[in-house]
Formats: sequence, C-alpha cells, structure tokens
Amino acid sequence: MPVYNKLVRDNILEIIAEKGLQCNARILEPQELLLEVKAKIMEEAKEFYKAENVQESVEELADILELVHTAIGVLGVSYEELEAVRKQKKANRGGFDKAIYLLDVEDK
Repeated sequence: MPVYNKLVRDNILEIIAEKGLQCNARILEPQELLLEVKAKIMEEAKEFYKAENVQESVEELADILELVHTAIGVLGVSYEELEAVRKQKKANRGGFDKAIYLLDVEDK
C-alpha cells in the first residue's frame, strides 16, 4: 500500500473511492494545515520548475495559486489584502518585469 502523508485536493477521496480503492485520511488542524500548505507549495514549485511546456507550467501555477488561497484563508487574510501587500512591495522594490539577474555586488 503506497503511503502519501501529504495534503491533497478536496475531491481526491471521492476519486479514490470511485476507482474501488480504500484509503485512510484525516482532517488537519489549522496550524497543521498551514505547515502542509507550505510543504505542498514547495512540491508544486518544484513541479513548475520542471514543467516543459506552457500547459504544464499553467497547471502547476494553478495549483500554487489554489494553495495561496488556502494559506491566506488559514491566516485570516483576504485576497485583496494579499494583493495590496504585493502592490506595495512592487511600488517600493519593483517587480520582476525587467528580468534583471544580479551577478554580484562589490564589497565596501
């Protein structure tokens, strides 16, 4: 029996049952959920890194975005609040639109 020990999407248990399989699962407490969301974001980020085409890239980004929505829900922050923080950081430090790749910085 494969062991997963990871956060899965809400309908996965039904999908497993439809295949005639049985599984064990439990509901995470909020603090556990936040920790598992962070781990899942890392997993999805690695899959995004390995994506070889636009479709795969978009699929992985959608998973990351879904996890962002879950994380802010656990943190009690709205998407609008998150977006406001993003905009403030962009105004202060810029975005990544210019594709600048810093090589090094001279020591004083």
